[in-house]
Amino acid sequence: MSAALPSASSAIIPSDLLLMAYRSGIFPMSEGRDDEEIFWVEPRERAIIPLDGFRCSKSLRKIVRQDHFRVTCNQAFERIIEACAAPRGDEDGSWISNRIEASYLALHHAGHAHSIEVWRTPEMGGDMGGDLVGGLYGVSFDQVFCGESMFSRADNASKVALAWLVAILRQSGAKLLDCQFMTDHLATMGAIALPQERYLDLLENARARADMSVPDAYAALLTAASSGAGAGSAGTAADGLAASLSSASAGSAPEVSPGKFIAQSLTQTS
Repeated sequence: MSAALPSASSAIIPSDLLLMAYRSGIFPMSEGRDDEEIFWVEPRERAIIPLDGFRCSKSLRKIVRQDHFRVTCNQAFERIIEACAAPRGDEDGSWISNRIEASYLALHHAGHAHSIEVWRTPEMGGDMGGDLVGGLYGVSFDQVFCGESMFSRADNASKVALAWLVAILRQSGAKLLDCQFMTDHLATMGAIALPQERYLDLLENARARADMSVPDAYAALLTAASSGAGAGSAGTAADGLAASLSSASAGSAPEVSPGKFIAQSLTQTS
């Protein structure tokens, strides 16, 4: 990977500078939580998950369909990024410094950074408000979502967050889900590695405005699941799925659990 010189300033990274960097195919990292310097990374190889190539295994689809977890969007962004920055296993530090964390919180307030939260349900021994067991966050612009980090404190929690994210991005009209670096875990879920030059081509082809924002697409999917009506603009995956559900119910508008609706939408192409 290549990197520019570290920044000498300890102030947060301006949101417009962050977005300009992402649109150029680079992103910031640091050496540790207390490191005030950041460096800009441009990987030689980029990992993406094609939105029509997400691999949702039978076991994961079952977990999603049966609503083993409650999934929300942008309800606990600060807690998600704090959890992602926490040391894991034998790791002593994190690339998410306090400065980077503050910068992404500002980007979140500006409407360009979003989180998917996974909560333990009462049936699993949790409460509906505070038992956060997994999730992810990332940067959204144009028809692109750049996943930054995820965490899991319960089996399959981060996988559920990713499955919901894919469904949300399909509904939003996004074209590109960037995962930055390839891992064995991501590969099992359909991630592929591309040369940076090819990634930049995909980035350029996703310059247009998305049909709807990430939180609006999340809300549209929940609406479609509860009513069986069209979830968003004409031609979206949720519209087609809701229409098929309505037909199957002989004209009535069925109420479908959010998880079942998401699982069915993923089944259509994965």
